[in-house]
Amino acid sequence: MTDRNSKIAVVTGAGSGIGRAVAVELLRAGWSVALAGRRAEPLTETAALVPEAASLAVPTDVSRPKDVDALFKAAVERFGRVDLLFNNAGTFGPGGVPVEELSYDAWRHVVDTNLNGAFLCAQAAYRRMKEQDPQGGRIINNGSVSAHTPRPHSVAYTATKHALTGLTKSLSLDGRPYRIAVGQVDIGNAATDMTARMQAGALQANGEVAPEPVMDVADAARTVRHMAELPLEANVQFATVLATTMPYIGRG
Repeated sequence: MTDRNSKIAVVTGAGSGIGRAVAVELLRAGWSVALAGRRAEPLTETAALVPEAASLAVPTDVSRPKDVDALFKAAVERFGRVDLLFNNAGTFGPGGVPVEELSYDAWRHVVDTNLNGAFLCAQAAYRRMKEQDPQGGRIINNGSVSAHTPRPHSVAYTATKHALTGLTKSLSLDGRPYRIAVGQVDIGNAATDMTARMQAGALQANGEVAPEPVMDVADAARTVRHMAELPLEANVQFATVLATTMPYIGRG
């Protein structure tokens, strides 16, 4: 398989966690993947997990328009087109900080990464998908169960994840004339470094601290791959995948 006869994906936040798991799942399935993240070393480590596959590591800060432009330019130069963007890069920010104590700089960092970064990457992907031949492609935004209901002391993260839902809906509507399908996956308690603390104990809405179950991150990755491999005539608009017994339904 050469770089130019497989489906082409761009995965942001590909150096760890859900982004790494999705990138590996796609690479093992024969996709060519441009791996984006702030630091080169973790991206190289992700690529090394599937050394026989076609991958490209592109250090990228998604909050910087020039970085995002360079990412998509590199992907197209190497692979010829973009069939999929998994818009995954994100940060929780300073967890457990009450709203009255959250600094503006911390708020802005979360917004710049989770929302502005998602918009910039979607915009760059949209431009290429609209112009390429054959036209079209798919964007999958990584929301969260926090796109539906918050955890205590998570105002910046929750606000950006709710905003991602609006971004997903608008992109989905605007992409229809150009065969650009846009959906969102909302993932709860996948076993990653970000969720490790939840197994020890997470603050609940009633003020108690309780351990929470997690699921294998590979299960979330398979869900994203299913969404990605649908024909463009079909779309999973929203999917929620989570540890079966996590406190989500009935949270609070």
